[in-house]
This record gives sequence, structure tokens and C-alpha cells, in this order.
Amino acid sequence: MPELPEVEMTARLLDSALRGARIESVLAPGINALRTFEPPLSALAGERVEAVRRRGKHLILDASGGLSLLMHLMSAGRLQLYHKRAGPRDRTSRLLVRVDGGSGERELRLREFGSKQAAWVKLLPTDQIEQDEAIAGLGPEAWPETPPLGELLDVPRPLHAALRDQHVIAGIGRSWVDEILWEAKLSPYKRGADLDEAEAERLRAAIAANLSRALAHYEQAVALPIPDKLPMPLLIHRHQGEPCPRCETALRAVHFEDYVIAYCPHCQTDGRVLKDRRLSRLLR
Repeated sequence: MPELPEVEMTARLLDSALRGARIESVLAPGINALRTFEPPLSALAGERVEAVRRRGKHLILDASGGLSLLMHLMSAGRLQLYHKRAGPRDRTSRLLVRVDGGSGERELRLREFGSKQAAWVKLLPTDQIEQDEAIAGLGPEAWPETPPLGELLDVPRPLHAALRDQHVIAGIGRSWVDEILWEAKLSPYKRGADLDEAEAERLRAAIAANLSRALAHYEQAVALPIPDKLPMPLLIHRHQGEPCPRCETALRAVHFEDYVIAYCPHCQTDGRVLKDRRLSRLLR
């Protein structure tokens, strides 16, 4: 799933490439992705791209004329820019924004891989973006100014769940939470309310450092056209069975139905191996 570093990098590249370009047309081949119908997408024709920006895991394309496209890529979406139009067999396209400016005709495509088709788009007045239900309920941004975590995480919930809750802090998901908790040397099941002051500060520093490092990596490794799969610089997530980069203990994992928690028993759980949900079910 694209998280804060991936969405931020996408916004940066597209903003640099599209700012000032004239919008020729906007189409929604994946009609299920479109969550608003008034104003119509045709209202964007003839307007110019003023900015492409990020809020949490959302992408926002601001156009002249006071309208903005609010987009969420969900787990399998990508927003990519091409110098040719999508063919009739491109069944991955959910939104097509055709633009003309400087380097000729181009097409911005919201593409989605897999079968769930969960990515979505809204066309809203720009001054109403912050009031939309998808944005209004977001917590503070995890980056670039990572907020103090004491009050945010003062809840009886495991850190792995609390940090992925976009209402608590915006931008972190399943991939980067594993990296952050490993760097902070904290168990994914430690409860936020049990953090002492030093642990909370260590966690805040780990959030800032991991997200900053990821973006620095993408600045060097990623350019347009944005690839389907970004080269995520992950050390822990989905590396279970490999040696811990810090202590060389074998990384372990807890499997759930639709995600996996990876961790180091030595660095994060005082040597304790957490119960794997898959194995627990098999032993019943």
C-alpha cells in the first residue's frame, strides 16, 4: 500500500511535471472509483493544474477555477503520468486526466492493480477539501514535523494498531510501522498508554528518521514515469526469517488475514516470540 513516503514522492514528481499544464479532459473509465457527480468531471476541461499535493495518504490535484481532485490510492492504486493515451485494453485505469502543456499531450492515470477496485476519486471545490469526511478526521501529519506522541498515543491500544490509525497520526501504514517500531526498539504489542517519556520520544524520532530516509532514497532512485512498484528501502517488513540488521537474530512475524507484522524478538520483545495467528489456528 502506498504510504506517506510513496505518496509524497508521487506528489512531488507530478507537481513538478504538471504545474501550469492545461487540462483537456477528465474521464472515469472505472466509474465505481468516482464518488462525486456534482460538479461533473467535465468542469475541469480548460482549467490549468495549479498543484499536486499530499494530505496523509491522499493525493490532491488543485486546478484553476477553484476545483480539486481528491484521490486515495488504497492498497493497489498508482497515479502515473504517460506521454501516450491509454489503450482500450488498459483495464487498470480508474481515472484519466489528459493534459497539454510544454512537452505536448500527456495523460495522468489513476491505475489500480488486483481485483478489489477500492481506489477512489472525488471532485470538490478546493475550499471544501479540508471539510470532506476523508480529510477532516485525519490526525496530524507524521512528517515533516512529527508531533509529540504522548497525548496522541495515550490509549490502551497496541502501538502497531495505533500508529496505523489515520485518525491518530496521518501517513503511516503496514510497511513503515514495522520499520519504525524496530528502530525504536518497541514491541508492536506494547500499548501506547504504557510508553514512558523516553520511549515516546524514541518513537517520535524513529518516525521522523524513517520517513525522511525513505524520501531521500526515493529522490535518488525514482523519476518519471513512476514505476508500478517503488523500490521501498525496507529492512524489516516482509523480511521475516532473515537476520536482524542490528543484532542478527532471525526476524519473526505474526500473520493476520490481510497483513503481517514483522519484528525482532531480541531487539523488541525481550527475546519473546509472539504468537503467530496462523499457527494458532492450525493447532486448535
